Amino acid sequence: METPGMGQDDPVTTSDEQLFLARILKNPINRRILRLAPSLGVSDWWLTAGALFQTVWNVLEGKDPRAGIRDYDLFYFDEDTSYEAEDAVILRARELFGDLGVDVEVRNEARVHVWYEERFGVPAAPFTSSTDAVDHFAAKTCCFAVTSDEAGALTTYAPHGYDDLFARKIVPNPVLAPQDVYEAKTRRWKAEWPTLNVLPWPTSPACSTLQSRCGPAIGSGDD
Repeated sequence: METPGMGQDDPVTTSDEQLFLARILKNPINRRILRLAPSLGVSDWWLTAGALFQTVWNVLEGKDPRAGIRDYDLFYFDEDTSYEAEDAVILRARELFGDLGVDVEVRNEARVHVWYEERFGVPAAPFTSSTDAVDHFAAKTCCFAVTSDEAGALTTYAPHGYDDLFARKIVPNPVLAPQDVYEAKTRRWKAEWPTLNVLPWPTSPACSTLQSRCGPAIGSGDD
């Protein structure tokens, strides 16, 4: 959904989306990335993962909005799945975001399946878009992304809504990541944000079968 831009004086409504944006924009790193990223020149790009949901947790817990965030994930989607093409984008991003003082991890989600089996030992189906990759995070509470246009207008992606995020409830998403990855992530999150309510991994036979097919999670996108 498209929303107004990032001006300091933008009115904030009571809608969940506007509340979400108001909270993630309290993190000055998010503001800078969203302003700069259109000039990176890549398609279907989104700021995603911990940059967003962990900023919200920080705001809700009264912390520095940047606390505990290991890196800032920026996904994009380019049908050129060569290492060289992605590396060129990573180098441009390093220059573009170099003065932010944080790790902005830029990855082409179209090429995840190229390296996934070699790294994790099981094949992965190609993603169809950056938001398709977001849909495969280990927890539904992680599935958020924001992009902006040259004018600064923001578009959000929130396939599971905002209620669980605002309630600090972590809900598993057993579509790709296995149980041990979910539990490792949530242990770290709970240590950093102690007010979180972590729901257990589902134990139904269907989920167990799905887990055995899917293998490990996609890198660190939802750290």
